[in-house]
Amino acid sequence: MQTALVETDLGSLPLTARGKVRDIYSLSDEELLFIATDRISAFDHVLGSGIPDKGRILTQLSLFWFDFLKDTVKNHVLTADVEQFPSSLAPFRDQLAGRSMIVRRAQMFPVECVVRAYISGSGWKDYQATGAVCGIKLPPGLRESDRLPEPIFTPAAKINTGGHDENISFEDVIAAVGEDNAKALRRLTLDIFEKASRHAESRGLILADTKFEFGVIDGEIILADEVLTPDSSRYWPAESYAPGGAQPSFDKQYVRDYLESIRWNKQAPAPTLPDEVVERTREKYLEAFRLISGRAEL
Repeated sequence: MQTALVETDLGSLPLTARGKVRDIYSLSDEELLFIATDRISAFDHVLGSGIPDKGRILTQLSLFWFDFLKDTVKNHVLTADVEQFPSSLAPFRDQLAGRSMIVRRAQMFPVECVVRAYISGSGWKDYQATGAVCGIKLPPGLRESDRLPEPIFTPAAKINTGGHDENISFEDVIAAVGEDNAKALRRLTLDIFEKASRHAESRGLILADTKFEFGVIDGEIILADEVLTPDSSRYWPAESYAPGGAQPSFDKQYVRDYLESIRWNKQAPAPTLPDEVVERTREKYLEAFRLISGRAEL
C-alpha cells in the first residue's frame, strides 16, 4: 500500500497553522502555502492512520470547483503548479506536488457558510429537537434525508476548541459580520450551491449539504479554503437515494462506522485503521473525484 503523508516539514519555512488536514505555511505578508495532508479525522480526533492520496484528491477537487465557479465568485488561489512555486520550495517538491496551492491572504469571516438541500446530520438532530434548523422552521413530518422544499442557509460559528461548530441563526451572522456582509454571504452561498448541485446531479450525485468559507481581499468577498470536497460536503449516489434513514455517502462515513463497530470511546489516543478500511476509504474518495471531475486519474 502507498505511504500516506500525515505531516509536512518544510525546514525553516514558518508554519502558520496545522489543522486536522491542512498544514499552512507563511510565504510572505501577502501569500500562504496550503498543503492538504493525508490525515483523516473522525469524532474530532485525528486518527493514527492516514489515507494515501487523500490530500491530493481534496486539493484537485477544490481546484476543479474553484475553476468551475470562477464566473460566480472569485477565489484566493494564485497557483497550484509546483513549477511556478518559489525556488526555495524546490527541495520539498515531493511533499508539495498535487496537494498544495499558493493563495492570497484574506481577512476571513468568522462563520461557516453552510447550505442544506436535504435534512441530515446535525440539521436532522436539530429538526428532531425543535422542528427547525438555525431558527428556520421546517415542515412537520420530515424523514431523515428528505429533500427540503428549497435549499436553506444554516450558518455555523467557527469554534477552534476541538468541538463541533455550533449552528447559529442568520441574526447571529448579522451580529458577527454586519447586515450587508451577512446578506452577501447568504446570497453567494445559495448561488454557488445551486450551480454545484446541477453539476453534481449531471454526474449522478446528490449534493445534500456543504459548507463554504469566505474572506475579503481588496474589499471584495472571495471563496477560500477547500470547496465542495467529500470532507466539506455530503454527496450521495442518486441511484440509491431512499429517504427515511442515513444514506451511503462519499465521505468519512465508512471510517466512522468502523470506529463505532470497535466501540472506541472517542477519547485520545485515536486508533489506527486496518489496511482494508484505509484502502476502502481511499477508494471512496477516488470515486468521488472521478465522478465530480470527470477525470480518470489524479
